Amino acid sequence: MEHIPYETFVKSADYVRAQLSDFAPEIGIVCGSGLSSLADTLEGNITIVKYDDIPGFVRSTVEGHKGQLVFGMLAGKRVACMQGRFHCYEGYTAQQATFPIRVLHLLGVKVLLVTNAAGGINHDYEVGDVALIADHLSIPGIAGSNALIGPNISEFGLRFTSISDLYTPRLRRIAAKVYLTHTELREERGFRLHEGIYGWCYGPCFESRAELRALKTLGVDLAGMSTVPETVVAKHCGMEVLAMSLVTNKCVDRREPNTIEALRAEMAGQAQEVVVEAFPHHEEVLAAAAARTADVQEFVRCIVREI
Repeated sequence: MEHIPYETFVKSADYVRAQLSDFAPEIGIVCGSGLSSLADTLEGNITIVKYDDIPGFVRSTVEGHKGQLVFGMLAGKRVACMQGRFHCYEGYTAQQATFPIRVLHLLGVKVLLVTNAAGGINHDYEVGDVALIADHLSIPGIAGSNALIGPNISEFGLRFTSISDLYTPRLRRIAAKVYLTHTELREERGFRLHEGIYGWCYGPCFESRAELRALKTLGVDLAGMSTVPETVVAKHCGMEVLAMSLVTNKCVDRREPNTIEALRAEMAGQAQEVVVEAFPHHEEVLAAAAARTADVQEFVRCIVREI
């Protein structure tokens, strides 16, 4: 695994800073699949820096990810938006995928707000719901895919980083208060907020039925292919972190019917139950995100105002 030296991050941050004049972002927002239009709500003097132009950045290859940093004002705060993120399933190492987070830290970002599109494992979650992430289960991380593997970069943080409080309680309380006090979101727009456990799965294929049942047994409410590497690195850098998932599909975890028993019943002339199941696909994810984009934007704007 190639080690990325501290000087490479500094070079990248210096390049971006040179495009910003005296603008210093205080809040960073990572826009998930289908949610890149969050960056379109920024105000004031907008600066856009393409990933392709930034030293050390790799290229975002996923549909719905524009691949640029957008700087501007949101609810009175100086904000940097990542329109597009990097995933390990694109062939990048965890260190490459999280490179921008450390650059944001060097630019002055103290709070990182991360959004993603996720599948709902919890059967109480409906498409269009949003869930604050209270904790995560990282199967790839346990197995050895962790952005902190390799020589520790002490300029960013400690060798052994505690992530028991990774998803900052203070920020989750702010988000919960915004939800509970903005009745128009709940009553007029049907916006529903949960708090749950996010399971990071490497991807790019959607999870199997057995994998989803295993995750559910382990207490996971949502399944997705991002976020955890970024939030772990943010914690290593000393940032406060708020992460949330937009539920864009309901996971299919029903056990496959037993082929032998089904055929035996068919041969005996017994009536067969026909279950029609909707399996996830990326177009569905983008469509579900688009349908809820305006509400997520308003929710995020209100949170930023209170931070």
